[in-house]
Amino acid sequence: MKFFSGFSLQNEEYLFEDYIKKSDYTVCGFSYGAIKALDFVQKQIVNGNRVDTLQLLSPAFFQSKDAKFKRLQLIAYRKNEDVYLNQFLNSCFYPYEKKIVERSTTVIDELEELLDYEWELEALNALVKKGINIEVYLGGEDAIVDAEAAKEFFKNVATVTYIKDANHFLQLN
Repeated sequence: MKFFSGFSLQNEEYLFEDYIKKSDYTVCGFSYGAIKALDFVQKQIVNGNRVDTLQLLSPAFFQSKDAKFKRLQLIAYRKNEDVYLNQFLNSCFYPYEKKIVERSTTVIDELEELLDYEWELEALNALVKKGINIEVYLGGEDAIVDAEAAKEFFKNVATVTYIKDANHFLQLN
């Protein structure tokens, strides 16, 4: 099993133990890591490697947000990276207790990439046609991504598990 971490994070995999399928042929990604997981799986397929399941845990989904929202995120990050990241993490855990997570080194390019990333149904359908099971997990109380828009987008190419009272980390109280 290969896991890709979320924006500004590392080693947060333990938070998803209840959801992650432990298999040599499973690839998981949380939030920004979901983008990286998809890219990894696409490369694995091109190289003839086996992947059975792609798990997208609270995938970074901002294509329903307008340019103003994205611009304000970048301005806030540039103004004070530490304040931005602390507020970001607090929002990830909202409305529940904050857990211990390790921060990684971040660069603005990563934030720009996740804000501007456009999920493509064609690319996801290509994986499904190759026999890859796509699982998407979303929290109804997610204060980071538009979980409703993500649910609507992914529902025709993936098994979507929508956890009504869960936050971005898929926590329930």
